[in-house]
Parts: sequence; structure tokens; C-alpha cells
Amino acid sequence: MKLVTYRTDAHGRAGILIEDTILDLAACLGWYEHREGRRCRESDVEYKYGKGVLGFVENESLARPAADEVLIAFSTDTLPKSFDGRTLAMPARDKHLLSPIPRPPSMRDGYAFRQHVETARRNRGVEMIPEFDLFPVFYFTNHQSVIGPGDLEVEALHLNKLDFELEAAVVIGKGGKNLDIAGADRAIFGLMVMNDFSARVLQMEEMKLSLGPAKGKDFATGLGPWLVTLDELAPHTHKTPTGAVFDLAMKARVNGVEVSSANVKDMTWTFAQILERASYGVTLHPGDVIGSGTCGTGCFLELNGSQITHNQWLQIGDVVELEIEGLGALRNRVVSGF
Repeated sequence: MKLVTYRTDAHGRAGILIEDTILDLAACLGWYEHREGRRCRESDVEYKYGKGVLGFVENESLARPAADEVLIAFSTDTLPKSFDGRTLAMPARDKHLLSPIPRPPSMRDGYAFRQHVETARRNRGVEMIPEFDLFPVFYFTNHQSVIGPGDLEVEALHLNKLDFELEAAVVIGKGGKNLDIAGADRAIFGLMVMNDFSARVLQMEEMKLSLGPAKGKDFATGLGPWLVTLDELAPHTHKTPTGAVFDLAMKARVNGVEVSSANVKDMTWTFAQILERASYGVTLHPGDVIGSGTCGTGCFLELNGSQITHNQWLQIGDVVELEIEGLGALRNRVVSGF
């Protein structure tokens, strides 16, 4: 199942994406409740199933079976065109997508691809850090600065070596504390594309103070275009003793030119290992987002240092598109906010 949030005049609404069609989630669940002879006002639906994609994740045990019934009705042409004055199915091309979860409860980003870490350090003339192999590290980033497909608005200082980062991200479903590997895999609701936009000059200046990236990262993180549930990724998922491995090709294009290519399966640390570490002494909550970290070749910082590109950075008007097999393509255009 692919879950989206699409823009309306008033606010974002949750939907289910089926090929080129979006089903309005709340309206369809209202129809389903009416069919079952239960209270079906939108307020009743939100009380039972939650609001938006985040509410769906929080109430998965109730919401998923109901949504599956809606999908059956749609596939058998028994879903009506409208219910209670609201259109149930609409062309996806007519809707602007936001981040699937516009405001996650929290957001962490990992550092899981050895190739990226090793190459970036070699390009700076330093040896590979041995602690990389001891535990999966992550940092907290700004969950209030999430964007979906569309414009990336930047300030003047962000353009000092503005970069993309090609990543996958998981969304927490059941959550939990002190998870083991098996529990961590069970905690994953689904995956989506992540672009950890980075202002490199700001980032490098502040990291000299040993508190990690902040202003160099906090202005925007791209998520989307949709959130894909694990069952849909089963053909690309392999179980290992250290957790599920996702065999999903990754690509980045800037202004239509491919600059990066990798695979999610190349993560040195699995998402389960990252979640095991993140949940130590801490409860992970439904809707929390955890990124993989940049894949090998997945940013200009690494590409420029390896002379694959030559002092290339994102500029006003540039379009960056990150695509992961099965997860779609997240497309953003850099625009001026000053």
C-alpha cells in the first residue's frame, strides 16, 4: 500500500495511491463505516482511525484492515464515486503531494553506508574512523522542517555549497523500547525516499565545535513522494541475522543528469540495527522517521571530492530528483527565499 498526503485549499489530506488514482482515505473510511452500519461522520472516522497518514500509522491494527476492504471495493468497481459530498477517487496528476507525514513526531538520520563514510574521509585526507564498526550512529534533525515534492526554499547562506543526500528512511509503526533485532524489524511500518538537504559551509563550520550538524541541516529534509508499507516490498526484502535487508536500487539526478547510483541493500548497518541502538533506554513512537544516511556516491560532497563531479553544488533553479525502486521519485526545485 502506498500512502500519500495531498494538498487541498484548506489543508493536507491523506490518501491511498493506486497507480494513477488517489483514494481519499478519510472519505473512503467513512463510506466503509456507513456500509458496516456504524457512525460515519469524518469526526467519527478520525476518532476511530486517527487523522491523516500519521493517524493511520498510529492505528494500523484497525485502519489497515478497513483500508484493505476499501481497496477490494475499488478493484471490484463497488466503491461509489462519492460519499457524503466528497469525491472518493481522483486522478493523481491533479493533486500536489506533500510529505506523506508532514510533521513526524521526531526524525533521526543514520550513518549506515560504509562507502560514503570511507570515501568522504579519504577525500579529506583522514583515515576511516574505527568507531564506525562498533555501533550505528545517528543524529536528530528538525522534524518541523519537512518538505515533500516541490519547491525547496533556501536562504542566501544555504547556497554556500548546497547539497543533496540520497537516502532511504523508515517510519516506525508499533514502536517500542529496548528493541532487539526481531522487534526492530517488526517496528517498521514502511519506507520512503529521504533527501537530507545540507548547507555544507554552515555544516562544516559548526561541526568544528563537536556538537554535530544543526544549522547546516535544519532548514529542510525532503520525504516522499509516498510511504510504502512493508508487505508491498516483500519481494525485495531478505531476512538476515542482523535484520531485514532491502534490495532497492537508488538513483539521483540533477537537472535530468544522473549523478548517483547505489542500492539500499549496501547499508553496512541494517535499519533493525539502527533501531535497536536508537531504542536503547528510549521509546520509539509511531510515525517517527529514521533515515539510512547517505549512500555511496549519494551527494556532491563525496562526488566532488572523488573528482566525479567538479565543484558542483545545487543552485537556484536546479531540480534534484531522488529515486528508489518501489518507493518512487522525490523531485525538488531550489528556489530563493530571500
